[in-house]
Amino acid sequence: MAQIGQYNQLPIVKFVDFGAYLDAGELGQILLPKRYVTEAMALGQSVDVFIHLDSQDILVATTLKPVVTVGQTALLRVVDINDAGAFLDWGLPKHLLVPYNEQHKRFEVDRSYVVTLYLDPYSDRIVGSSKLNRHLIESTQDLDVGQPVELLICGRSDMGFKAVINDRYLGLVFRDDAFKPLHYGEKTKGYIKAIRQDGKIDLSLQPPGDKGRDRLQQKILDHLNSHDGQSPLGDRANPDDIYKTFNVSKGAYKKALGALYKQRLITIGPEGIKLTGE
Repeated sequence: MAQIGQYNQLPIVKFVDFGAYLDAGELGQILLPKRYVTEAMALGQSVDVFIHLDSQDILVATTLKPVVTVGQTALLRVVDINDAGAFLDWGLPKHLLVPYNEQHKRFEVDRSYVVTLYLDPYSDRIVGSSKLNRHLIESTQDLDVGQPVELLICGRSDMGFKAVINDRYLGLVFRDDAFKPLHYGEKTKGYIKAIRQDGKIDLSLQPPGDKGRDRLQQKILDHLNSHDGQSPLGDRANPDDIYKTFNVSKGAYKKALGALYKQRLITIGPEGIKLTGE
């Protein structure tokens, strides 16, 4: 079944002077305006289109690709504000409306905000909201510890950074786990660090537990082998230098050094680290 606010493969059933009509099943026949019809299109051919309401609230199709679809979250820029709310650039000629009651604070023109898209059940309009906790899940038991996920940083708190997880959930990266600068609207890879008893989701930017440390230990050994068995990045190294080389926090790096030292694979001194026997 064709879905509003999503990409659909729909067959052409009729050409008219002002475009082509597509068979959208229960949604009926939907117009693909002439400006999106190409000479290569033929009767019966399926076309990849996005369905939305036009300025007259009539369902139409377009071959344009919006930045975000219903059920997804993105950082979008405000291009206009009027009595209805704020209008954001999402890649279509008709801008995305974020009503005032769906703004976590009053939007300003030319500023960008993290919004999630949903379909208004009464009007079938595609609407944006920055009140993410209204539309995303804040607690779950459906995720696994250590599971890799896609994150979109959507806010800060005293404890750390709030993040959208896989466009569906909300979680928190604690400050101690944010070993690199994180910015509002930034996309980054992450991992499920823990699911609390109340279902709240804790996140990490690196694999939690022994799995992450084992991988880091091997990276350190590979680094030493490619640098004549030694490195100035000891346990007193600058956190920024550690991150530039290994993409991890200083805390995680020191744990990995400690594990390698206990295995007698490296020595640690004031000048840095060395492979044993070097």
